[in-house]
Amino acid sequence: MTADLASCGALLDALSDPAILVGPERRILLANPAARELFSAPLTGALAFSYIRQPEPAAALEKALSALSQPGVPAVPLEARMIQTSPTRDTVLRVQAAPIVAEGVHPGVLVTLRDISHVEEAEQQRRDFVANVSHEMRSPLTVLAGFIETLKGPAREDPVATGNFLDIMEREAQRMTRLVSDLLSLSRVEGEERVRPRDRVSMSEVLRATLAALRPQFEDAGVRVDFTDLPDAPTIAGDRDQLVQVFRNLVENALKYGGSGGHVEVVMRLIEQMPGFTGPVIKVDVRDFGDGIDAIHLPRLTERFYRVDGHRSRAMGGTGLGLAIVKHIVNRHRGRFAIRSTRGEGSTFSVTLPLG
Repeated sequence: MTADLASCGALLDALSDPAILVGPERRILLANPAARELFSAPLTGALAFSYIRQPEPAAALEKALSALSQPGVPAVPLEARMIQTSPTRDTVLRVQAAPIVAEGVHPGVLVTLRDISHVEEAEQQRRDFVANVSHEMRSPLTVLAGFIETLKGPAREDPVATGNFLDIMEREAQRMTRLVSDLLSLSRVEGEERVRPRDRVSMSEVLRATLAALRPQFEDAGVRVDFTDLPDAPTIAGDRDQLVQVFRNLVENALKYGGSGGHVEVVMRLIEQMPGFTGPVIKVDVRDFGDGIDAIHLPRLTERFYRVDGHRSRAMGGTGLGLAIVKHIVNRHRGRFAIRSTRGEGSTFSVTLPLG
């Protein structure tokens, strides 16, 4: 190996991104450890196009190699996108091919490969979020527009139809209001997620206040609520309003989707030691005895707008954002949120929060 190649090798080894140096003969002259790990091969001496085979990055490398024989042409780095497949996941790489034509330096093309999977995933999540919000808003707006048109035309002089239409329009307007409110709440919670609360909060008081506010709903539905309180439990570091929001969401869900069992349990416990926590925790289980949820849905329940039964959820006034809000609030409190359910036996939503 020549002295300049040895120096280039030392520089490549210092790079955290995978990098290879391709010579004019299209063979790999040097490869850093990250590149060897990426391709699971020694690489040195192999044809570069044996590993960079996809059309777009291969064309960029070929164009960069062509620039080596044109000393008068400015050496401009070329970029392309490449997907590296594996049994577990696909990795999206940004490939940059930069010709090296400096005097006294071995000619070649420096190829760097940067993992941009997280960037593309975030962009896809953003697109999905915008599409979901647009879909959720379009439905009530379409209903409102249709009824307004009808009220201005055929139903103008029909008081019965007018009353029915206005009731439906009111429900759709309330649905949009809930959606906007939950979107704002989710945005606020995500913005505060890295800032841990400092106030001290009594979980017993939070749960008692939540259940008291929801008592009329349970009485109307004929559902019994059993609350296992722990009034002498230590306070926790928490945001009271957000914790009330968490348990209001969970208890309302138990009523809406598990109320068919006629019974909801809210159990509060103090646990001295639990794996994953350094000290005592307070665990709250909200359990219903309804139809339960198929196991296939459980991992996705905290995703934005994910619904097990979309039509039923919308009919009950759900926005599809409640459990996503719960997850982010629990994360802010450095806690843990878990869901267990057995079809036909009901569901248990558990929130575990550290004391300190």
